[in-house]
Amino acid sequence: MIFKVLYQEYPDEVPTRERTKSIYIEAESVRDVRQKLQNKPINIEYIQPLTETHLAYDQQSEDYKLEKV
Repeated sequence: MIFKVLYQEYPDEVPTRERTKSIYIEAESVRDVRQKLQNKPINIEYIQPLTETHLAYDQQSEDYKLEKV
């Protein structure tokens, strides 16, 4: 399953919507996503499992890139 992870680059700052970034991770569960990203210095805001329709929409974006973790 593919998950969309919304995060902030700086874990010690207050989250600001304008600085929110997203990455796409293939994993079995939300817990698996957190384990894969535990060594990255980011502040995870939200992890969203993507349906086929939502994934197809996001794949049309030029910013879509599936991360290999």
